[in-house]
Amino acid sequence: MDIRFKLRRAALMSGAATGLALLLAAGAAQAQTPAAGQTTEDNAVEEITVTGIRASIENSIALKKASSSIVETVSAEDIGKLPDTSIAESLARLPGLTAQRLDGRAQSISVRGLGPDFNTVLLNGREQVSTSDNRGVEFDQYPSEILSGVVVYKTPDAGVVGQGLAATVDLRTIRPLDYGKTVISANARYEMNGEKKLNPDAKDKGGRFSATFVDQFADDTVGVALSVSHISSPTQSRRFNAWGYPTTGAANDLVIGGAKPYNQSNNLKRTGVIGVFEYKPNDKFHTSLDAYYSDFKEKQILRGIELPLYWSSATLQPGYTVTDGFVTAGTYTGVKGVMRNDLNTRNAKLASLGWNTAYTFDNGWTAVADLSWSHAERKDVIFESYSGTGPSGSGATDTLSFRTTPGAGTLFSSTLDYTNAAQIVLTDPQGWGAGAAGGALTQAGFYNTPEIEDELKAIKLAAKRDLSWGPINSVEFAYNGSLREKSKEVHESFLTFGGRIADGAPTSRAIPAAAILGTVSLDMIGIKGMLAYDPMYLLKNGVYTLIADQNPAVQTRNWSVSEEVHLAYAKFGIDSTVGSIPVTGNAGVQVVYTDQFSTGVAVDPNNVANPMSTDDGDKFTYVLPSLNLTFDLSNETLLRVGLARTLARARMDELRASQSFNQNPAYLTSTNPSQSYFSANGGNPRLRPYIADGVDLSLEKYFGRSAYVSVAAYYKKLSNYVNSNSSSYKDFAAFTYLLTPAQQAALGTTVGLVTGPDNGKGGFIRGVEFSTSLQGDLLWEPLRHFGLQFSASLTDSEVKLEDNMDPIDMPGLSKKVVNTTFYYENNGFNARISNRYRGKFLGEVAGLSAARIYRTVDAESVLDAQIGYEFREGRFEGLSLMLQANNITDEPFKTYENGDKRRTIDYQKYGTTYMFGVAYKF
Repeated sequence: MDIRFKLRRAALMSGAATGLALLLAAGAAQAQTPAAGQTTEDNAVEEITVTGIRASIENSIALKKASSSIVETVSAEDIGKLPDTSIAESLARLPGLTAQRLDGRAQSISVRGLGPDFNTVLLNGREQVSTSDNRGVEFDQYPSEILSGVVVYKTPDAGVVGQGLAATVDLRTIRPLDYGKTVISANARYEMNGEKKLNPDAKDKGGRFSATFVDQFADDTVGVALSVSHISSPTQSRRFNAWGYPTTGAANDLVIGGAKPYNQSNNLKRTGVIGVFEYKPNDKFHTSLDAYYSDFKEKQILRGIELPLYWSSATLQPGYTVTDGFVTAGTYTGVKGVMRNDLNTRNAKLASLGWNTAYTFDNGWTAVADLSWSHAERKDVIFESYSGTGPSGSGATDTLSFRTTPGAGTLFSSTLDYTNAAQIVLTDPQGWGAGAAGGALTQAGFYNTPEIEDELKAIKLAAKRDLSWGPINSVEFAYNGSLREKSKEVHESFLTFGGRIADGAPTSRAIPAAAILGTVSLDMIGIKGMLAYDPMYLLKNGVYTLIADQNPAVQTRNWSVSEEVHLAYAKFGIDSTVGSIPVTGNAGVQVVYTDQFSTGVAVDPNNVANPMSTDDGDKFTYVLPSLNLTFDLSNETLLRVGLARTLARARMDELRASQSFNQNPAYLTSTNPSQSYFSANGGNPRLRPYIADGVDLSLEKYFGRSAYVSVAAYYKKLSNYVNSNSSSYKDFAAFTYLLTPAQQAALGTTVGLVTGPDNGKGGFIRGVEFSTSLQGDLLWEPLRHFGLQFSASLTDSEVKLEDNMDPIDMPGLSKKVVNTTFYYENNGFNARISNRYRGKFLGEVAGLSAARIYRTVDAESVLDAQIGYEFREGRFEGLSLMLQANNITDEPFKTYENGDKRRTIDYQKYGTTYMFGVAYKF
């Protein structure tokens, strides 16, 4: 989609939304005062039970209005019916929140310009672990169907444990005793993608099912809730990826240096279960037990041809076309393509338990004890299988003409037929295995199996009571102790044909006929197609032999980090006046003590081939005060003020103790320590947390339960910001024995760079937000069935890692974000259309060997729509139907390098996802 159209669409929807919001607000203001002569009886209206979209919105508005902090909320329309297909999509529609898409689905959340690592996720108030490599929670682990709502705290509250620097996201399940009635509900959805399956062994149809049971027993003293959700969701992705853009010729024109396009087919399967048990025999005693379990499985089939071009033995022919310093058309000869039949799988399990008991004594004090446990484990298989016309140095080469469209990828025209099974063999077309540690081998593929385990145990003891101490109306004291342990283990192997080349192992093998599945079209890059085969068949039937990668750097990717945290807080509720203005809120302080420790692997200077264990850590204490005040300016107008200091702990992988060791023969004679033969890199277990001192203001005008308008502003002063590429010098004289006498004589210096994370300087992040939720009858009675939800935010930052450095781009920060939803609801019929726009941002994506890297993601605008009908009487009462379409305009996911949109790295299209659903509530 053209970026200009995308911006026009977002501007059109946001402009219409803004205009309507102003009209509705003006109409609502007039509606607040009855016309002259109108009596109270004239204003009397029949009581109406609100359900569906309106109920969800009104519940969210009520939570926002009643909160003592600045919050955003999402409430389910009904049991098992949050308004979107995932929690991340629901959150991404809230003011100041954005989502990053992964394989077409919203997965991670940024809040007010700060990325996932700066947010904390709670489940029923308890901190949760993550299946990701770091702290950021992957929201696709949490089925939206089995959650009742979400509260996002934008300002800290001293009583919230584990709060994030940017925000704290509290996922909430139903509380059966509060719900107060019996319900049995079931939902089923059929799912398909507008893009037909791109691989012959893929799926393009799936479904979702969920069921919920809620009841109360023993005179409403016992409550039980149980929800189950299962999903099988297929997606298709046309993926273009460029290696990068080197320069060529005397004019240093940019040209594509290599490409790695794929047809990708995904199938996600996830089963989630939530159970809640409550017991409240009287007003003094209450206990509850929450349990959550998620089993997540994903399979990715990827097929394409990796095309080494400028950065290979291929030759760019003279006569290419240059436009504004960019080669837009030309021809490469001698291209040796690497055909890829890859298979990735992910198996992740997430479990959580929480037990809370509260007892109120006769003197008014309430004691609370809360025990919790959260555990996650993940195992990935990254399986790469290579084939081509022959091993490096033999076999036919290709002549590729190409045409690059800046911002949209490259199309090729090939002279080889990659679908011809007679000329394609399993092999190492580029000779990537020639330099393998331990001796040259035929690298016919690669097998990587990283594993993650994360566990958090916590106990909280609290005491609280209501008071009448002047402006203080309540007090709460608490202690929270927690222990979190996270580890990563990496196993990497080459796929060979029985051993190393020196041992006589073959350099190629024919593809067994039983493994061949057919062909795959590569029209997305202009090539007719390629041969498709099943790599797992080859592995299971002994075609491949696994040889472990003996590079010591592999072992240094293993690490474990533990954090023992002791937190104590005091919180005081406030209910007073300033002049004639009522003021409510809270003030408090948290004292947080941390003992962090990491074990890892580092190179032993006396035995480089066998790295040694290493460990390190640190202890520190921070005091975090907070203040939240709400000024009631009358006429349902509230002014909120928040002041707080917060922290965000460093990324887990940056806290690792592991250190790698590198040798670069190209710099053997260099005398410059910054470009020397020896170097090292790794983590830093002594990293301190990021610190933010923040000020928040929010002016909110409410119109009963059904509507509000809000304007907010915030400023955070950041310090201790982690510089991931900090460096220092080290003398590597102990490693010179690894060199030959001739190399030792030629060595320019034994001093080299050690790079890794360290606490640097900081800066600020600031922004403004406008949000509203309005119903049409505030303007004109005939519009009573229509409504609008709209938000827009502007965010800016200036953060320097060091005083002498330029400001950096903050990961996850989009300067402009606009969310718009129009809806209609009447007599059981409902319709909704939503658009999410976010400006460009620095996103975290997968790099080489599944390592996480940052890359600039282009602006995007995602359009979704939904229609439904609920039978509210008659023989079908309780039945509802739904039709939903996501990513209607097939918005691409695009990344580029060095701030130049012409230099496209990723260009991915996912198609439109359609769902038809049926729900029934007894």
